[in-house]
Amino acid sequence: MNITILGSGTSTGVPEIGCTCEVCMSPDPKDCRSRTSVLVESDGVNILLDCGPDFRQQMLSVPFSKLDAVLLSHEHYDHVGGIDDLRPFCRFGEIPIYADQLTIEQLQQRMPYCFKENPYPGVPAIVLKTAFPGKVFAVNGLDVLPIRVMHGRLPILGYRIGGFAYITDMSSMPEESYEMLNNLDVLVMNALRIKPHPTHQNLQEAIDVAECINARETYFIHMSHHIGLHMDISRSLPLNMHFAWDGLKLSL
Repeated sequence: MNITILGSGTSTGVPEIGCTCEVCMSPDPKDCRSRTSVLVESDGVNILLDCGPDFRQQMLSVPFSKLDAVLLSHEHYDHVGGIDDLRPFCRFGEIPIYADQLTIEQLQQRMPYCFKENPYPGVPAIVLKTAFPGKVFAVNGLDVLPIRVMHGRLPILGYRIGGFAYITDMSSMPEESYEMLNNLDVLVMNALRIKPHPTHQNLQEAIDVAECINARETYFIHMSHHIGLHMDISRSLPLNMHFAWDGLKLSL
């Protein structure tokens, strides 16, 4: 399994428009973070996890090939704003998008032109499929397990694919979800900033959860400029925990 971190930033991206802090002004490319998204490739199956507004730019640096499915964590714009840019990938055929029922309803309201009986020529050929926490589904023979996590008071989804799990925008997780994350090789999970936040994990909370899950390696994503400079803050992490960056490639 090959994993590409397409984007590792929070909803505003880094640099944030109008900000002149040392992170936003940093020349280190690892401090430049587009909106969170991950590409998973396993046994010829390609799965996109979240499709934010930076999706088009992110995919220009990736070899062009089919997408077998898109998995959405929730309906917020920084995770769904690039769905219209799936159009070139529809040359390979219709793309299923898996999400919970609330996210599906939101997409139908925001993008009604994609779901008309006689759609306008050129719209993305997508089909919405409901994902249920704890209920495995298969994408071309590759099993996917949706996992319930909480984004403040909003229930959203993380996903497990084999020894890899993707969780973003989480503030807490029910006990039964922890049980679905045993024996992970790689965990990719959100860590917004140093200070506490009402709907996202801060760095210390993310470290504590990562220690409970005990994946062999953990990579933090969905970080804002308030996390600090990549080079400096990375030194504070436990040995098997890391800050991800845009373009990072992992292999299981």
